[in-house]
Amino acid sequence: MTIYPAIDLLEDRAVRLRQGDPSRLTRFGDDPVAVARGWVDQGAAWLHVVDLDGALSGVPRHLALIERICRSVAAPVQVGGGLRTLSDLDAVFEAGAARAILGTAALDAAVLGAALDRFGHRIAVALDARDGLVAIRGWRDTASMAVVDAAAALAGAGAPRFIYTNVARDGMLTGPDLDGLASLRAAVRAPVVLSGGIASAADVVAAARAGAEGVVIGRALYDGRLSLGEALRVVEGYASAR
Repeated sequence: MTIYPAIDLLEDRAVRLRQGDPSRLTRFGDDPVAVARGWVDQGAAWLHVVDLDGALSGVPRHLALIERICRSVAAPVQVGGGLRTLSDLDAVFEAGAARAILGTAALDAAVLGAALDRFGHRIAVALDARDGLVAIRGWRDTASMAVVDAAAALAGAGAPRFIYTNVARDGMLTGPDLDGLASLRAAVRAPVVLSGGIASAADVVAAARAGAEGVVIGRALYDGRLSLGEALRVVEGYASAR
């Protein structure tokens, strides 16, 4: 299982939001490139970078900063936030991203199909849930579609990987949504990365046992509740014990 330290970009800074609300913001670094290097120096095999300004506006806003991050670390970077068109995907891959995350745009069959035709396994689909429904447009709106139904349709269209976030748990340190993960894994065969709510090493192990391919960890790492080294060790221990 892969541990993805999260780096959320807002106004050129590394921040964390609670439940995706920009009014509930904590800044964790004025130099996101240094933050990225720090996580990789501590052993991160991947980074998870989200352009929050892009997610809220629908247009990527931090491509230059994302490029600096990608070029400054040895680890691959998956990037999301405001990627709605093939041109956006071209731009983020040119910036050095190893994987691009489609959110709202993935619900458009034409966009998803074209993205998969061009980029294949380098695409991941974000499934963001609010009360069991799909949250869209930077989590400001909710579609009238159940997350499980959306997952099944997207998997049928060829989506190679999902990143699942329960909005209510994001940044709240209340534990991951293991029930939601279980429902998704029952609906799709594609791997699922779990995001939102991870607060401890026990949460990481629980996600691994529930079948998550990886976990995105943000606030717990930045607050010091969980060190990246500890998260990596428990994953290694779990794998060795299987």
